[in-house]
Amino acid sequence: MKVGIVGTGAVGSSAAYAMVMAGVGSELVLVDLNARLAQAQAEDLLHATPFAHALRVRAGHYEDLVGAAIVVIAAGVNQQPGETRLELLGRNARVFEDVIPKTVAAAPEAVLLIATNPVDIMTQVAQRLSGLPPERVIGSGTILDTARFKALLGEHLGISPFSVHAYVLGEHGDSEVLVWSEARVGGVGLAEFAQQVGRPLGPEVRARIDDGVRRAAYRIIEGKGATYYGIGAGLARLCQAILADERAVFTLSILNPEVEGVPQVALSLPRVLGWGGVVHTLTPTLDPEEHRALRQSAELLKRAAQELGF
Repeated sequence: MKVGIVGTGAVGSSAAYAMVMAGVGSELVLVDLNARLAQAQAEDLLHATPFAHALRVRAGHYEDLVGAAIVVIAAGVNQQPGETRLELLGRNARVFEDVIPKTVAAAPEAVLLIATNPVDIMTQVAQRLSGLPPERVIGSGTILDTARFKALLGEHLGISPFSVHAYVLGEHGDSEVLVWSEARVGGVGLAEFAQQVGRPLGPEVRARIDDGVRRAAYRIIEGKGATYYGIGAGLARLCQAILADERAVFTLSILNPEVEGVPQVALSLPRVLGWGGVVHTLTPTLDPEEHRALRQSAELLKRAAQELGF
């Protein structure tokens, strides 16, 4: 199966590398405004295939996306010093006005997987520009935040993060909601499990984990300029789930008819992902404070989209 990646900078190339390492799909087509960059990335990735999986990797143009089952959209610009969030949104919206119609014209049946930040609003922009059903225009949303939450809980509890079932919902950003109330380990409630293994989750521990999840991107960007390995691996995992029709649950961002009373807003909720995109959206059980926080996150995203004209 063919997977396209539009935008071959740090995020797009990291996703492509993760797909080669995991053997996701059978063909990768890399498209970039900078054709020399796309060609160089494709050549470098091709040289990795003998050590991993025999994917066909090549650079191309939009017309080479024909027949792709998934197109990852990682095209966009980075925030400049002194630039406001809305200014960044405006510039990336203009990028999407060029990229999305060309992608859909070449691959009208593909699932669009949006990675460009701010990912929730860019997902809404992409859906509007593409005219595709919301379930086929999917933002990576809080998959990375959820992974961070599971990893830090596992580290504190001394267990594998694979055994932790917990979610981060809402915005992929400062207003995201860590759902502590429904987190579970091995079928046991999180607080009860922590007590049983002698590693209680007091206020200081919760605050440390919250900060570790919510502020992770800031620390990584300060140290190395951008985040890309984690999200690259996440994008590869999503592509794998779609191509295999796994019906696995991820916290993904799509345009929702309504969330917590806020209409037409894109943010992350638990969703069943399979062939063709989002199959079902789940209604999470939240405590009153988490409901309030999710509504605040939805309102923030709604205002930003309205300011942008969406």
